[in-house]
Amino acid sequence: MSSQVVYAIVKAGGRQEKVSVGDVVVVDKLAGEVGDEVTLAPVMLVDGDKVTASAADLADATVKAEIVGDEKGPKINILKFKNKTGYRKRQGFRAQLTAIKVTEIG
Repeated sequence: MSSQVVYAIVKAGGRQEKVSVGDVVVVDKLAGEVGDEVTLAPVMLVDGDKVTASAADLADATVKAEIVGDEKGPKINILKFKNKTGYRKRQGFRAQLTAIKVTEIG
């Protein structure tokens, strides 16, 4: 029984994500405006029963996505405190993220 599932493992923003056509994925901030097309580097490609993982074959493969919008990650509170010295420091951080929609795997 063969399945015609097509998906790719792509490297985006220091992480690897499993994507299919039509998926919306949130990755680290990418340069570009909403509607721009970006190309992601595939690490592995699965087309039905055929699995492609060699670097020579993946050089021809492309995964194209469209930028949907910019987002911010959850707020991270950083608190530093030293006992008996009066030292207190409070800092916050929110990661800048980009939502992309996969349009083509080939």
